[in-house]
Amino acid sequence: MVPAVVLLAGCGSGGSGSDSEAAAQSQANGNTGEPVVKVAGAAVKGIIQQGMVTANRLIADKDGTYSLDRLAAKTVRTAEDGSYELQLRGKADGWALVELRTDQQTRMVCDVLPGCDQAGGGTIVFGQTLSLDSEFSLRGAGDLISETVYLTPLTHLAVAVAERNLQGLSPDALAGAYTTVENWFGLSAGALHLSPPDLTQLDQLNDVSADALQVAIANAAFLALVNDNPQWSTISHVLSDMTTQIADTGQIQITGDGESLALSDLVAASALQASELQLVVDSSIISQKLAVVENRNVQRFKTIAGVYDESDTSLADSGETTSGSDGAIDGGDGSGTDTSGDTTDSGSTGTAIPADAALLSWTAPLTRENGDSLSMGEIAGYEVVYGTSADAMDQSLAIGDASVDELLVDQLSEGTWYFAMRTLDTDGNRSQLSEVVYKQI
Repeated sequence: MVPAVVLLAGCGSGGSGSDSEAAAQSQANGNTGEPVVKVAGAAVKGIIQQGMVTANRLIADKDGTYSLDRLAAKTVRTAEDGSYELQLRGKADGWALVELRTDQQTRMVCDVLPGCDQAGGGTIVFGQTLSLDSEFSLRGAGDLISETVYLTPLTHLAVAVAERNLQGLSPDALAGAYTTVENWFGLSAGALHLSPPDLTQLDQLNDVSADALQVAIANAAFLALVNDNPQWSTISHVLSDMTTQIADTGQIQITGDGESLALSDLVAASALQASELQLVVDSSIISQKLAVVENRNVQRFKTIAGVYDESDTSLADSGETTSGSDGAIDGGDGSGTDTSGDTTDSGSTGTAIPADAALLSWTAPLTRENGDSLSMGEIAGYEVVYGTSADAMDQSLAIGDASVDELLVDQLSEGTWYFAMRTLDTDGNRSQLSEVVYKQI
């Protein structure tokens, strides 16, 4: 479908680049003088406090097969916010596998609404901490040169996917596995390298993207499946079931067989959690971003339920999927998305606009990319993305009403802000982003 034409009061078109920060650095060991590399990150499902984290370099043998270096980093504990920092001997090159284990000191913040059911009975209140059993673990991997290594249920699945590679945990296998898991859950490219926000403290966050919220909520869904489900008594059982599926077949169930967990279970739980969170946050901006995440999961659920034949209920480890969060879903009838939208400068509209705000307006598209007509009844809504760089529009707002044709984006800090939008239809098709417009605040 053709993306809507976007108009911004007092704006023009343009773009700029952005830089990324390195997350690992090489430094000298004060005692021996040999180099060490800092490995930093966080363990987040909910936030995991006092978890035991260690890391091993991944090294290749003469045949090019990768395995763990026998010399592990000294174990450290995660802080109250789930963060950790440890050191590996050697230069800042290659990849490392990082693993979290638990003991009696380890606690995890319940980030599931309305609360977290316990195996022995009772419920932990949202935002309070609970203990973890000794079977619980999380793994993740990263390039020591440029990446912070986050430990989440999603990265845990990615490592399990990579382990099936004939070359072991090679850099290519790990990078491909991370992409595979992102595709399974309809996440944006690179989403597993985003810092997952604490879902219990959303109103305290100054800036969080819808993509990061989507990752955090997907991770929370693993624990949400324990609630009111006697088949899964702990999150360890949930993770074990998923990783066993991957280890045995290289696949995860899509729609389930009544015995094993399925991707559809997790996506449905994610949509529900995004909806529940909208009821408890005070920030209208955060609430709108949660609505975007809810819509993404609803559309993802519709896609995986509708695309895969009933006789084919598993998702191969090749990473095949209909779409990432920014991709086009084409039902095979030519009704996919189009990239040819126009964006123009609307100039002054005569509307009193606050100094820290931008007024966007648009015209709903009337045709799809294949030329077929598109009625208003077929439009589910719109998504507006924006940011301080045309290359990093990492904030978003959802509009679930096709009749809406303008949006005031406020609370913008001083500087140049860039905006674009896409259209969502009732079949789950999404347009590509419109051209970028900008406004100086």
